[in-house]
Amino acid sequence: MTEGQRRNKKRKRGGRHRGKKIAEKNNESSSVATPSGSASTVKNSSKSTPSFLDKMKARLSGGYFRMINEKLYTCSGDEALKYFKEDPSLFNVYHSGYQAQMSLWPEQPNDIIINWIKDRSPSLVVADFGCGDARLAKSVKNKVFSLDLVSNDPSVIACDMSNTPLDSSSVDIAVFCLSLMGTNFPSYLQEANRVLKPRGCLLIAEVKSRFDPTTRGADPNDFVKAICELGFTSTSKDFSNKMFMLFYFQKKEKQKSMDIKWPELKPCLYKRR
Repeated sequence: MTEGQRRNKKRKRGGRHRGKKIAEKNNESSSVATPSGSASTVKNSSKSTPSFLDKMKARLSGGYFRMINEKLYTCSGDEALKYFKEDPSLFNVYHSGYQAQMSLWPEQPNDIIINWIKDRSPSLVVADFGCGDARLAKSVKNKVFSLDLVSNDPSVIACDMSNTPLDSSSVDIAVFCLSLMGTNFPSYLQEANRVLKPRGCLLIAEVKSRFDPTTRGADPNDFVKAICELGFTSTSKDFSNKMFMLFYFQKKEKQKSMDIKWPELKPCLYKRR
């Protein structure tokens, strides 16, 4: 073999070696190792990242929810009823945002109320004021009148919470789960008093911040006092949850008409982003 042939052979071997290294480097850069040791391409991993459009849709949806939520806390029940009658789709927007907020809570007040009802006779009739998706009615064996401003379900009665179609003294349990929203909320409780039978039970769950006097919320003792003056006895309270408070009352058999000084409940408004 001549000197020229030996040099040509070395150049070929060197070229093959460099080509192999470049191929290996390209393979390494086109994939990343997952914790399980398998490789997933960078292109595939980018699919799980929300797009700019998804983020904008989420932001717009959250903005609509905050707008509707503020409206419901700062208007009367009949105004809210007219508001949703003009555009029923807003009710769905509101409840989608509401469910998103509730998903962040470690415990749901509706679950506690459902379990409380399940521990009692299934023959007791329930009125769920501000029922939303009527989850309570779907979770118990009792007869439940599901009441809300809009009905997207045949089982839900659309009405103003202060003027329901229920007969007087016709239900055993009245429930308000995060639904004392209108500026005329005392009229909702007066309506619950009307439809409840004597010795019937009134259950209220409300956002805790609405009862914080240090941040202009109502004093919970004043709230309890007002409902007792309406014609109830306070049977139990649960302030242990950091997100909401629970109040339990029983309707008195004999009631007296009184001028009641109702505390103003602080609106539960979400910060604009």
